[in-house]
Amino acid sequence: QWKISESVTRFRQALKEDPRFLQDKVKLYFKENTHRLTLSMSPDHDYTEKQATAEDQKLQQKVQALTDKDREKIYQKGLELLAAQSQTQDASCLPALKVSDIQPTTPPTAVQLTGVPVQLCEQPTNGLVYFRAMCSLNTLPEDLRLYVPLFCSVLTKMGCGALDYRQQAQQMELRTGGMSASAQVVPDSAHIDTFEQGILLSSSCLERNLPHMFHLWSDIFNSPHFENEERLRVLVTMSAQELANGISYSGHMYAMTRAGRHLTPAGDLQETFAGMEQVKFVKRIAEVPDLSHVIRTLVRIKRHLLNPDNMRCAINATPQKMSDSAAQLEVFMREVSESRKERKAVRSNILKKPLDPNKPAEDSGPSRKLITEPNFQPCQMKTFFQMPFPVNFVSECIRAVPYSHHDYAGLCILARMMTAKFLHGEIREKGGAYGGGARMGGGGLFSFYSYRDPNSVQTLSAFRKGVDWAKSGHFTQQDIDEAKLSVFSAVDSPVAPADKGMSRFLSGITDEMKQSHRERLFSVDHPNLVDVAERYLSVGQRTCGVAILGPENEQIKKDPTWVLK
Repeated sequence: QWKISESVTRFRQALKEDPRFLQDKVKLYFKENTHRLTLSMSPDHDYTEKQATAEDQKLQQKVQALTDKDREKIYQKGLELLAAQSQTQDASCLPALKVSDIQPTTPPTAVQLTGVPVQLCEQPTNGLVYFRAMCSLNTLPEDLRLYVPLFCSVLTKMGCGALDYRQQAQQMELRTGGMSASAQVVPDSAHIDTFEQGILLSSSCLERNLPHMFHLWSDIFNSPHFENEERLRVLVTMSAQELANGISYSGHMYAMTRAGRHLTPAGDLQETFAGMEQVKFVKRIAEVPDLSHVIRTLVRIKRHLLNPDNMRCAINATPQKMSDSAAQLEVFMREVSESRKERKAVRSNILKKPLDPNKPAEDSGPSRKLITEPNFQPCQMKTFFQMPFPVNFVSECIRAVPYSHHDYAGLCILARMMTAKFLHGEIREKGGAYGGGARMGGGGLFSFYSYRDPNSVQTLSAFRKGVDWAKSGHFTQQDIDEAKLSVFSAVDSPVAPADKGMSRFLSGITDEMKQSHRERLFSVDHPNLVDVAERYLSVGQRTCGVAILGPENEQIKKDPTWVLK
């Protein structure tokens, strides 16, 4: 049996015996190896047009070759298919789990919340240490928020301290399992118009490399290099290309994000950070000839975000290494605190919630600083983005309830049941889309979606038919049990040691809250599902947003209720 530790030991021994071991291997197998193949690829700029023309010609040839008998046969086959798709499938012959097979409780995750804002979680991490830090955005001026995802994408790739970007990348590869930053919008579990905004710093390393990893983070905090305009342009161009390419693969996610924009405060910020607005913004930045103003903006953002006063940390490590990890983190916090400057929040409506719900708000332990929008007014909007691909991504989002609400569990079960028992047949089997369904999100939005869909407005009608189906109660106890099993497969999915305790750290969701949600899932029944469908999804009872990404659509163009992008 091959063991990586034995291979690493042999590799270290080879380096010890011959310092030029790697150089000699590279010379032998790469530099002086004459057995090679060079392959170049050049894009055909007319590929899409040629493909469409070829498909049209092939279709015309097929149609012209059909006899009247062939046409009648195809028509009858279509009717047979439609009838088969409309029939209820007999699943009694298939093996199945029962709801009674699900464990009523889940084992708790032990975490330690220290006096300084740190969460410690002892886990069998196999000699690795996982570090996260959540940096609040509450002091950041509103005009800089659009730049936050760009700031995150370049933060660990521009160089820092005495290292240029190449040396920084080399040290990160040598000493860590990766270092990254990402923009975060975390809805509150109890109030739909309350959320946390921040950036999440993440990294991991072997236990022996912990001082080196924190030293890299310290250099990033104290002296990041944003002034290299040539390097910044490369990163911005790459980011713009990745975002543009991602639309055709994750268009349903962009559609759902846009549809939910005007329904909750968190949804609005999520569109800014990870929606079509961000895609268009980065594209504009990539086309600007002078990036000096972007460099100045990144420096301004750094002053607000990389501040230990607005930060809470989490460490997952083995019990044997936890005390040393906490000590190294304390050294890091002291190093980055020397140049800090106190800054005030740009909003007054800040709610402080300790990660330990039994502690008072003024406790010095780790806490979440949430923004509350009690006067937020959701509004309905339909948005269409014309895109250069032949299929649609359709979404309709409905404002519902947050995680801790007693109706949240019923909406989760309803979404899974509607997907499997109605929407899959209407959107995929009959409509021809690659996929589609419904989901209940932790941010309080109930979302319908379709993926690579040849239809657009017709799919919105399928969503409404799905609501009517749910309200009618034309589903069985077996349908409900199957939906519960599907939901619990996600609720009880394995959590890696690196991610244990992260739901509490990021969202404030404790083991007790998870157990309450679990019990509510078990208790969902037929009347409850009909009730939540009536109260939250019915036309006239709901506040919804709609978004479609797809090719030119004359029907939508003529409809004044749509906003065209």
